Amino acid sequence: MEVLEFVVPVENNKTLFVWNIEPSLTEAQIHAQLLSVFSAFGPLYLVKVNPNAPLHPPGFYALIKFYSAVQAAEAQRLTDGKTLFQSSQLKVRLSSKQTPAFMSGISRPLSHAHCLELANHCLGFNGWTSEIITLKELTDEEEEGEGEGGRVRSLRMGCLLQLCFPRHLRSSRGAAVLEDTFTCTGADVVLQRRCRLHRLVREKALVQAFTPVLLILLGNREVMVEVKQTSDQLLPDDTEGILQVNEFSSVEVPADEDVPDDDQLDFTES
Repeated sequence: MEVLEFVVPVENNKTLFVWNIEPSLTEAQIHAQLLSVFSAFGPLYLVKVNPNAPLHPPGFYALIKFYSAVQAAEAQRLTDGKTLFQSSQLKVRLSSKQTPAFMSGISRPLSHAHCLELANHCLGFNGWTSEIITLKELTDEEEEGEGEGGRVRSLRMGCLLQLCFPRHLRSSRGAAVLEDTFTCTGADVVLQRRCRLHRLVREKALVQAFTPVLLILLGNREVMVEVKQTSDQLLPDDTEGILQVNEFSSVEVPADEDVPDDDQLDFTES
């Protein structure tokens, strides 16, 4: 039995280092081949392919991150020394790089896209549903001013959302508030910004709802769902006019905020 959470995997026992990849394929083709081979063992958080350093023979190496340590170990055991998609044998090892002290004990929630991928892979597309309880614009009309290129406008949206797992009789709630400040040059700009903010705050609330969810992988490939009870989950049944705020931030965030930079990736092996 293993428990998966909707957080970015950073453990060494979930990270595979693959090298001795021939240069006969392009980087994009290698990425597709690795994704096809290793996703058969379980859902993947990351597949990253890089060319070898200049002083090394031509070729590539790759980093593959699983959500599950058990699935990562099985993948390493069954792929190490195999040719798979090339003529020479691949070398596959679990990472042995020590996690930096400043990252130990820190868990970051998955992005919206990764939450959907993990949930759909483990539970199926019909294994969960989401429903918006409240979606409100919280903008104060006085929050306008004059800028160099026109009037400065602020939009603030709040969303309360419920996530349900019907087959497991479990549910979770998440809430978010996001704000966007921009220079208003016309009504079409306000409409575009409002639509974008609607989408982003819904996605952020769904991420918050997934945060306390636990996927319990059983030995027979069955999956159970549990929800950690937190104060954020203990909302009253009557939510009319109520919006509990879990998150407040600007919408200017990276498109894939939970993919680490190169200096955070561990490329050592054991």
